[in-house]
Parts: sequence; C-alpha cells; structure tokens
Amino acid sequence: MFIEYSEHCMYNGITNTYRFRGFKLINKEELDMIDSTEKAELKNFDTPDEVKTFPNGKMELIKVGGATVARMTYYPGWKWSISNQPFFKTKSHEEAHFGYQLSGRLMVSMDDGTQFECVAGDVTSIPKGHDGWVIGDEPVIMLDFQGLIDFAKQK
Repeated sequence: MFIEYSEHCMYNGITNTYRFRGFKLINKEELDMIDSTEKAELKNFDTPDEVKTFPNGKMELIKVGGATVARMTYYPGWKWSISNQPFFKTKSHEEAHFGYQLSGRLMVSMDDGTQFECVAGDVTSIPKGHDGWVIGDEPVIMLDFQGLIDFAKQK
C-alpha cells in the first residue's frame, strides 16, 4: 500500500520537515480491501477516456488497472494561478503531484517561497500548496500519476 507521511527533525537548532513516500507491508484483510485488476489492460493517450480543457491547457485521462493517469499539456502563457485558480478557488494548488515530465520547462513555486524548474526527463514529487507556470515557447507535457483526480471528477 502506498503511504505518505511527514517527519519533523531538529539539527543545530533548526527544525526541518521531511516528507516521505513509500510502501508499507499490509495484511491479508487490507489486501482484500484493495480493488485489484484480474486482467491485463493496454490503453493509449491517442484515445483517452476523458479530456478536460482549461485556458492554455488540457488534461487527458486514462483509467487503467484501477488507476487514473493524466497527461497534462500546458501551452506557453499557462500559469496555474491565472488559468486554473478560478476553478479551484484556493490561494494555491492544493493537490499533490507525482509525475514525469516529457517536454518543456515548468517553474514551480511552493507556498513557502521555494522555487524549482522542471524539464524533460525529470520525475517530480510536488506537495500541495504551489503555483506553476510555463517558461519559454515550448509546451509542457507531463504524466501525473497522483494529482488532478479531483479536478477530473468535476463536471
């Protein structure tokens, strides 16, 4: 079972918060509660199950093996706080992401002021509480294996 947890550590009088992700061992009762797939499945983003569009971007969803994977495309000019914030109605994006970036350059700004740039080939874990925007003229395309599921459920 996949889990997330935080731990606070103090070193030289400075408290840091570390976020951990991983798997834990589960018993048979917990295993029986997990919805498992009994057959192999193959899907392709050329024919997604669902497509959501928003200003300067789109989200294509595939449901496979009991999971949902999103392919996000952000075009030049896209910024979460401008293009998506009116939908979510929160100060910053409150969904976490675990993804793989296929193209483009994406700047992420966390609520605590931390910023980092994501480029093609990067695997990212972005906790909730952030903004993001496209840098340059190339669209950002990324696969998201965790976040945006609540957005996808909205009609």
